[in-house]
Amino acid sequence: MNLVFALLVILGLLTGIFTGDLQVINEEILLSAQAAVERIMSLMGVFTLWLGIAKVAEKSGLLAAFTKYMSPLVKILFPSIPKGHPAMGAILMNMSANLFGFGSAATPFGLKAMEELQKLNPERENASEAMCTFLAINTSSITLIPTTIIALRVNAGSTNPFEIIGTIFFATTVSTICAISADYIFRSLSRRRK
Repeated sequence: MNLVFALLVILGLLTGIFTGDLQVINEEILLSAQAAVERIMSLMGVFTLWLGIAKVAEKSGLLAAFTKYMSPLVKILFPSIPKGHPAMGAILMNMSANLFGFGSAATPFGLKAMEELQKLNPERENASEAMCTFLAINTSSITLIPTTIIALRVNAGSTNPFEIIGTIFFATTVSTICAISADYIFRSLSRRRK
């Protein structure tokens, strides 16, 4: 990805040099940098609010309670993880945080889950079935409250920034079902080949 962005920057600069529009490129770079800083500052308040809510949900036990109710479903999805293993707790916390739209809070749980899953992995060079399943679910994750999109809509002046919640929930539910189905199909095919 770094190579792609480097090539895009170099191509843009070369195009500006050959067309004689280097001044325009300089102006756009400065305007884009200013717009990026303004966007970050405008989102900082919303992210602070939602991360604070995530911390309250974690400290109050709301995420833990939700995790407890999700546990039977996750056992079906991850049969290779032993009962009581730390990987299961990290997976459940990641899924709970993603469900409530706390993507930034979910990332550390996802990293911890992969670290714990790697400890269970007999083949260190290849991802285990549980790792692949977790990655598929984490990538598609069902989201009830898409905080980042709501924040962007608030900053853009939307009159009803929350109207997308139903659509996002439907889309992420369908994507998660597709991810789990694809994971199951590919896992079954892989087992038949072996």
